[in-house]
Amino acid sequence: METITNVISFLPALIKAMPLTLLLTATAGIFGLVIGTLAALARLSKHRLLAWPAFAFTFAFRGTPLLVQIYLIYYGLGQVLPGTWVRHSFLWPYLRDGLWYAIAALSLNQASYNAEVIRGAIQAIPRGQIEAALSVGMRPWTILRRVTLPQAFRHCMPVLTSDLIILLKTTSLASTITVLEVMGTARMLQRQSLLIFEPLIAAGIIYFAVVFILTRIMNVVEFRMTRYRAARV
Repeated sequence: METITNVISFLPALIKAMPLTLLLTATAGIFGLVIGTLAALARLSKHRLLAWPAFAFTFAFRGTPLLVQIYLIYYGLGQVLPGTWVRHSFLWPYLRDGLWYAIAALSLNQASYNAEVIRGAIQAIPRGQIEAALSVGMRPWTILRRVTLPQAFRHCMPVLTSDLIILLKTTSLASTITVLEVMGTARMLQRQSLLIFEPLIAAGIIYFAVVFILTRIMNVVEFRMTRYRAARV
């Protein structure tokens, strides 16, 4: 009974930290989608100056643990930037905060996975549709904007949804660089209360509830984007 009471007592503090977790998820999700789309298009380019750097980017970030990437970006840039003009600029009050390094690492990691998903979705589009668009006089940019990308996003929406949910849970790694999101707050509560399991149980409850809500929202979005398939069936 005491354990349940302790868990409940930790919930308000963790709920207050949830907006920061959602901020990390939304920001990294948006940047990851934009960068990932550009990387996917670069991977599909016939120009090696675009294709090879994009391949190296996705290979490097998909082939190394996210925690290593967070440490490299946080501690690496944290040692380099203080010796540059940034140290005396208006940017320093922001860049000395671990939040921005966490956003950078999460965004780049998410982009590397999104790039491969979107690349596969683009390649799955029937070639005949592209040829039909060319035959009516569409320019390549117009085809990309009105034919290729809309269909690609519809095809890979379930995977992107799963990746977003995974991103929400991996934001807990930001706690390793002093970001007080849900997991960071749980670790702080452990030190203050000298309790190990109760703050973690409370954090797990918060994550489970938010993942459930996010899953329901993304199911609605996915249904609206792919409802034409059900209509055809």
